[in-house]
Amino acid sequence: MMWRMFCSLLLLSLLVRCTGDESLPEVTYSEEAPMDKREREALYSAIQGFVGDSWNGSDLYPDPCGWTPIQGVSCDMYNDLWYVTDLSLGLIHENSLPCSSSLEIRPELFELKHLRSLSFFNCFISPIVIAKEGWISFAANLDSLEFRSNPGLIGNLPETLGNLTNLKSLVVLENGFSGGLSSSICNLNSLKRMVLAGNSFKGMIPNCFQGLKKLLIMDLSRNSFSGTLPSSFGDLTSLLKFDLSNNFLEGKLPQELGLLKNLTLLDLRKNRFSGGLSNNIERMQSLTELVLSDNPMGEEMVGIKWEKMRNLVILDVSKMGLRGEIPIGLTNLKRLRFLGLNDNNLTGFVPSELEALPCIGSLYINGNNLRGELRFSRKFYEKMGRRFKAWKNPNLCQPFEIVMSEPQKHLLPLGVKSCT
Repeated sequence: MMWRMFCSLLLLSLLVRCTGDESLPEVTYSEEAPMDKREREALYSAIQGFVGDSWNGSDLYPDPCGWTPIQGVSCDMYNDLWYVTDLSLGLIHENSLPCSSSLEIRPELFELKHLRSLSFFNCFISPIVIAKEGWISFAANLDSLEFRSNPGLIGNLPETLGNLTNLKSLVVLENGFSGGLSSSICNLNSLKRMVLAGNSFKGMIPNCFQGLKKLLIMDLSRNSFSGTLPSSFGDLTSLLKFDLSNNFLEGKLPQELGLLKNLTLLDLRKNRFSGGLSNNIERMQSLTELVLSDNPMGEEMVGIKWEKMRNLVILDVSKMGLRGEIPIGLTNLKRLRFLGLNDNNLTGFVPSELEALPCIGSLYINGNNLRGELRFSRKFYEKMGRRFKAWKNPNLCQPFEIVMSEPQKHLLPLGVKSCT
């Protein structure tokens, strides 16, 4: 009985092998583990699309996941077969495969369905528009997608990238993308990092970010975004770093920014924000870097309780048209290393207590209407050197006895007259 059962099973096995089963993967064998043949063919075709048909992988043994792997290709085992999980194209490493000037994105790229990471670095030089089709094939596994330094990538960022709902990192840095930002990007609820800096995106930022609760880093700097800030930014409660610098954003800072209590960096420099500093800034007490320079804010600084922002290391509020006196609360920021107050309309005296800040290394008060004597010690000037600037304050002066002291004349800030 057992012998008959064994023979039956053996016969069935032979029949399957002879007739074939198209649902089963074909394999290429190595001495360690086989690679799915269709996976290998798809990978080779995709690579040839980027580097040219002259490359055929003939120097790889026994396959891209064997002893001589391609630089930029990593594999992992699924059901005892090798599949490609990481693909980096462009000269990321010295021995990486360089991209051709006449490259093409072949459909075979989207057959690599086990990809977890896909990166393009300095690959697209000649103008090319990325098609919308194919990206949904990566929806199940892709968690990192990067386009870095590709000036040839033009047109809109494909809205179908919004289907990559398992994506944790999206880096689109220093390319040629333009046009508006599709609201489909807000479908990426698993994102922890969104970097879209250094492109030519324009128009209003969509107000749809309430679902991105896991986002830690958001960088939309160096684009041409305009309009006001979306109120849904206030829902990014996990956010640590937020950079919107070098755009054309305008209006008042929304009250919702005060909800970002885990934020350590807020950079809004070189925009068109107005309406004064919001006192909600003082609610972001985790901030270590606050950069608001080059915005026509106007109004005074004294409405904010700066002493609450005790973690600040960098504070730059220069070139903002700020009025009033230098807030005494700034003298309580014991971790402050950089303080930029220059090129405003500040008036009143310079608090001598600023010298007592233990970490201060750069202090710029030049280009204001400050008055009175600078009451800083010789030791302070020795420490600061040219990182202290006070010129273009017509009514500010140095005590006569300091000016007349020959040994320390070279330490004195330039452009500040002697008190008479």
